Amino acid sequence: MQHRSSRRALLGGALLAIGAVLALGGCAQGKPDVVPSDEDVKAVVTVRVTDNVYEPAEVQITPDQAVRWEFLGPAEHDVVAADGSFVSELVTEGTYTHRFTEEGDYEYDCSIHPEMRGVVHVVAP
Repeated sequence: MQHRSSRRALLGGALLAIGAVLALGGCAQGKPDVVPSDEDVKAVVTVRVTDNVYEPAEVQITPDQAVRWEFLGPAEHDVVAADGSFVSELVTEGTYTHRFTEEGDYEYDCSIHPEMRGVVHVVAP
């Protein structure tokens, strides 16, 4: 009799754990949609994306200026703004450019390497 109760408790605990994992998985946010690059805009700053770092990780520009990210493989990376205002493709090489129109601090990271973080400070001249 006790053997059945143990088995039932074990099965119930396993089902509860599976349900918790599925519920938490539904709460996870995916990568926002890609925002097209402003390739036709001349950038005033270039950030190198290589070896799991953004170089430099912090830049300052004025409104209506652009930042260019240059991806230098071999690992895939992207730039994903915390507010979703700029989002690049996941790539190993190439460039992505974004023009910033409003003042503010724009934090970003790599969707697959969250330890890669950067910020663009847009300040009035």
